[in-house]
Amino acid sequence: MPRYALTIAYDGTDFCGWQKQEPLLPIAGDDRPGDQAPSRPRESKLAAAEPLEVREGEDRARVALRTVQHVVEQAVIGVVREPVVLMGASRTDAGVHARGQVGAFTCGGEGEATGWPRSRGSDRLLRAINGRLPEDVLVTACSEAASDFDPIRGATSKAYSYTLHVSPPPPRGEGLRPLWDRRYVHHVWEPLDAGAMGAAARAVVGEHDFAAFAAAGHGRLSTVRTVFSCGVTRLEDAAGAQRLRIDITGNGFLWNMVRIIAGTLVDVGRGRIEPDAIAGILASGDRRLAGPTLPPTGLCLEWIRYGE
Repeated sequence: MPRYALTIAYDGTDFCGWQKQEPLLPIAGDDRPGDQAPSRPRESKLAAAEPLEVREGEDRARVALRTVQHVVEQAVIGVVREPVVLMGASRTDAGVHARGQVGAFTCGGEGEATGWPRSRGSDRLLRAINGRLPEDVLVTACSEAASDFDPIRGATSKAYSYTLHVSPPPPRGEGLRPLWDRRYVHHVWEPLDAGAMGAAARAVVGEHDFAAFAAAGHGRLSTVRTVFSCGVTRLEDAAGAQRLRIDITGNGFLWNMVRIIAGTLVDVGRGRIEPDAIAGILASGDRRLAGPTLPPTGLCLEWIRYGE
């Protein structure tokens, strides 16, 4: 049975993140303990037109929220005409974008009425899947993978970027907020010291305990991670505003880790945190000492790399 690997890009604005979510159908005005769904569901983000079947032991149906995993998995099922499970490498949050998410699935092969035989070729599979996807998600590459390929455990490094639109209000700046690409940048009104931010970024490189840069409830047994590189680059200015991009690579990231690092670097740029304070924040393990968690808007999963 062939296994296929997909490289997936998406605009995360209208998705509830990568991972499939099937919360209980909410009852108007009823916020029951343990109910995962909000009391007023965001109809635009419901992937299922009809509720799912009521499961044994539950008094209500569930709904499939609009997630990237669900949407791409349904497109694959429509092509191969059999149930598949699409495994993704990184569980990006709602609103986070990706250029290089990696997913994998296994389906039937030669001599079967369903599936996708190797003889048909991965290029045709790519075109067939894309033909069933909405405009905000695209499979950019498709290839056959080893039968035991695991996009999560096999990953050796990942890269994220966080883009800032810096436009101080008058008289220090023109005060223009982003318009055309507002979904992909985070707007900062205060001027930022990019040099100080770069110095602070270099301090997070290496193997550290990143407990101070992880959201509560991250669910990981260990908060030790290795950051291979972290830097701040000035991009071409847009609409009279400064553009800065934070790029970070590592062997893995904790929940909200990149967004908290970005928020800490922004506070350094504002002068609220000294660049040489990063080492102390890391050593403390105290989330309260780090900067804020920036919104998902400016965050993008750039690529994921594997061994051979």
